Amino acid sequence: MKTSRQEKKFRKKVDPDPDLLEQLNEAIGHIDSAMNHFEHVVDPTLIDCYIYELKAAQLRYQFLLKRIKNQEVQV
Repeated sequence: MKTSRQEKKFRKKVDPDPDLLEQLNEAIGHIDSAMNHFEHVVDPTLIDCYIYELKAAQLRYQFLLKRIKNQEVQV
């Protein structure tokens, strides 16, 4: 649903849920950790493992970011 520029001016500025922000920061930590592990392994099985771990952490990050953005829109 698109809104006009004029409607955007009248939206309230809302602070995101602190719990969601904490979860978002944890997701960032998981992304960094998986990336770090991925860069240092040579075993093909572990490479696959960290690829899946990285993808899962990225998807969780995207999910949480959308929830935070939806909170701002609904107010």
